[in-house]
Amino acid sequence: MKIKENTHRYIEWIDPEEMHRTTLLWLSELKFMKDEQFFLNDLIKHYTVQLVDSKIFGKSKEIVSALADLEKEGISLMKKIQAHENKLEIMIDDVDQLELEKAYRDTHKELTGTIDHYKENYREIKTGLFKLVSGVLKKEKQKRLLN
Repeated sequence: MKIKENTHRYIEWIDPEEMHRTTLLWLSELKFMKDEQFFLNDLIKHYTVQLVDSKIFGKSKEIVSALADLEKEGISLMKKIQAHENKLEIMIDDVDQLELEKAYRDTHKELTGTIDHYKENYREIKTGLFKLVSGVLKKEKQKRLLN
């Protein structure tokens, strides 16, 4: 028996108010991540000497580079989301502009996937950095205990 694929999409049922709240939430999350990236950059600066150790240099270089790329991508995403938010008027005016409204919904759906992907990448990079730094801290602690 073949199961019929569901062709309805959640995004088609979201009202403009919900889309507005979602975009505000995205902006808030991205601003928080941006602030958190300042902390992560300070963490990297503080442990630069240990992170350039030949044993972990390749991994630390990869993580630092990925974090820098995420910062640039985050700024770009914030601009896209802000532009998307500014176009919300298309959805709430009393003029039926079906093509523009569909395009807005499609953009919202696309942004949903993009944000989810960005947050997933961000978590992976952050976790990798914390593992790397915690390894450095453990090594430093062992050195102090031996002396």
